[in-house]
Amino acid sequence: TRVIIEKPFGRDSATSQLSDHLSKLFTENQLYRIDHYLGKEMVQNLMTLRFGNGIFSHLWNRSAIANVQITFKENIGTYGRMGYFDDFGIIRDVMQNHLLQIVALVAMPVLFHAHDIRDEKVRVLRAIPPLKIEDCVIGQYVGDKLHKKKSGLDDEKVPADSITPTYALTVLKINNEQWEGVPFIMRAGKGLNQGKAEIRVQFKDVAGDIFDGNPKRNELVMRIQPGEAIYMKINMKNPGSSGFEFHETEMDLTYENRYTEHYIPDAYERLILDVFQGNQMNFVRADELSEAWRIFTPVLHQMEREKVEPLKYVFGSRG
Repeated sequence: TRVIIEKPFGRDSATSQLSDHLSKLFTENQLYRIDHYLGKEMVQNLMTLRFGNGIFSHLWNRSAIANVQITFKENIGTYGRMGYFDDFGIIRDVMQNHLLQIVALVAMPVLFHAHDIRDEKVRVLRAIPPLKIEDCVIGQYVGDKLHKKKSGLDDEKVPADSITPTYALTVLKINNEQWEGVPFIMRAGKGLNQGKAEIRVQFKDVAGDIFDGNPKRNELVMRIQPGEAIYMKINMKNPGSSGFEFHETEMDLTYENRYTEHYIPDAYERLILDVFQGNQMNFVRADELSEAWRIFTPVLHQMEREKVEPLKYVFGSRG
């Protein structure tokens, strides 16, 4: 028997008892908690990119990396499903699961075997202290001035005084030798200016001052959607110029251009196949879920207890 469980996996540490109940009925090897982001092509490519390329593996630490940004943006609102969304909000809907899983994959140490992935993700999560409210910004979109886009509060299923966030930015800290002092910045929002999901690793400034200008930081960007891509932002000399005049450009690997003859399965398609094959590597284990709620529950409860008012942003803006 194999049991597939779709999110939401509760609202906080206390209400995730479903996990405890299921553990009395089934073994952990029978439970497949789906986080469909773990089935996405670029997320699954993280392992190969990190551990299959020496150019990155030796730089993947606090000595070279300034920060890591994980972004989820939607240019659509919640209208029509705000009734559901009002019960959970953007942090529970996206951050506590999808984005935190990506943080764990980006930050986990060197793997020796593929089946170590979930063990190493848990090690990373245990090194993250609970979020503090001063490390969070929350927002809620309002309709635009032309009334072409409605506010989420216009949904008849939502209380007029709802303060459920549709946007959040949080800064995680990882207290281990590899990542001490490197902020992991998560952004998620609905009703924004564009729809995209990406991982952006920003490297530290170049030492020295031989350039007239200030070279921009190198960035490795992995675009999860729409349209998988990996590109590296680098500084290059201006063609034909003398001296050290330079500009920023990109080394670009866009999948739809490079891999024209390859079929990329849908995330759920991959994960359902994994269930049939008994492969749990890309599923959320009970201890991962417990650690995720440990990180987010205190700040969620504080926001609700203190009725923290989200900042307003106009539908279609950057948030």
